[in-house]
Amino acid sequence: MDTQSAARIVADLKEAFASGRTRPLSWRRTQLSALSRMLEEREGDFVEALRRDLGKPPFEAYASEIGLVRMEIRHVLRHLKSWARPRRTPSILAQWPSSGRILREPLGVVLVIAPWNYPLELVLSPLVGAIAAGNAVAVKPSEIAAATSRTLAELLPRYLDAECFKVVEGGVEAATALLAEQWGHVLFTGGASAARAVMAAAARTLTPVTLELGGKSPCLVDRDADLAVAARRIAWGKLWNAGQTCIAPDYVLVHREVEGALVAELRKAVVAMYGEDPRTSPNYARIVNARHVARLAALLGDGEVALGGEVDEEERYVAPTILRRVKPGSPVMTEEIFGPILPLLPVADMDEAIDFVNAREKPLALYVFSRDRRTIDSVLARTSSGGACVNDTISHIAVPDLPFGGVGASGMGAYRGRAGFETFSHVKSVLEKPFWPDIGLRYPPWGAGSLRWLKRLL
Repeated sequence: MDTQSAARIVADLKEAFASGRTRPLSWRRTQLSALSRMLEEREGDFVEALRRDLGKPPFEAYASEIGLVRMEIRHVLRHLKSWARPRRTPSILAQWPSSGRILREPLGVVLVIAPWNYPLELVLSPLVGAIAAGNAVAVKPSEIAAATSRTLAELLPRYLDAECFKVVEGGVEAATALLAEQWGHVLFTGGASAARAVMAAAARTLTPVTLELGGKSPCLVDRDADLAVAARRIAWGKLWNAGQTCIAPDYVLVHREVEGALVAELRKAVVAMYGEDPRTSPNYARIVNARHVARLAALLGDGEVALGGEVDEEERYVAPTILRRVKPGSPVMTEEIFGPILPLLPVADMDEAIDFVNAREKPLALYVFSRDRRTIDSVLARTSSGGACVNDTISHIAVPDLPFGGVGASGMGAYRGRAGFETFSHVKSVLEKPFWPDIGLRYPPWGAGSLRWLKRLL
């Protein structure tokens, strides 16, 4: 991919958009239905690609990638007509006679840059919103998840309008070339350092961006929580996709009175889900590549291993691991883990836990486990995060009516469901007046009483 190739892709997409074909709701519905049909008919191809890239079990591949996107498409198809309908607004006396309305129009040609950890869903979910809003779209899958990228490049043009949707494969050079072009919007999912480069490139062309950046999402476990259920849900959310999830629980702040009991329940939960040796479990995914295995192995020395700790670079295997007695300033507590390592830190109470969270960058997600309504409300009111779950982890991402996005260092903007439609739409305000009557008050020359009348109106 070079600058000339990128410019040609954008020019072709702009020409397709300018033809007007993406604007009718009927066309958008057709494309969304075709996208769902692709996922249904070629499910096996995508499951195999995800297995090759990340060792994903078929259940995880369907639940977190294929099925999640198909569910969102159904949701969008049910509501698209009402979302796109012009909305009438009241005017004011000073503008009488007039009527106002808000129109939603497509931004034009937009770009989606996706990461490797959910290499299908994080391409297609933004694409659903962009199609719903009536845009032409270029998507760049991650080159690290090469099998899924290749499968998308082969299949997407067979099901969608190939002139309005382009799949661009490649690495940093491809992203750099694409970002040099003018887009209606860029949605990027990835790390903070790459996001700064995306924002810098977008600033040169005044292109708006949506950034989903991850971060260290905490779990707060109070002493009154049901520890067996909390442990099972924390372990499930942490070990889904072998911890390679942007909203995975990154660390646990647990009331010191129940720390030992929570560790015991976490051990039980891991064994119940993956057996005594998770390496042999058909339900446990693998780390994406050797570089990330080595990165995770280096974090194991930052605390006392209470469970797991085994690493096999050749198999790209890192065991489900619990760390205790970690130092708040150690790498495992300052870097996003993005793997199956879970540090536990004891706290005196939830006030201390809240202070700990607030002393750090705002996370993409926050999880609180408690039976006390006042505690739950206090945690939610006194902390800031992109999203949150009460007595669960990561499940909020599966509800299309809940916008998904970050805040502060964990990102900006949101998508999914209506939020995706709004992100890729321009909200155009329209005021309409008849030719008669034409009120003369606003036109010069103004007499002595003109200002008095104006003050009555405004």
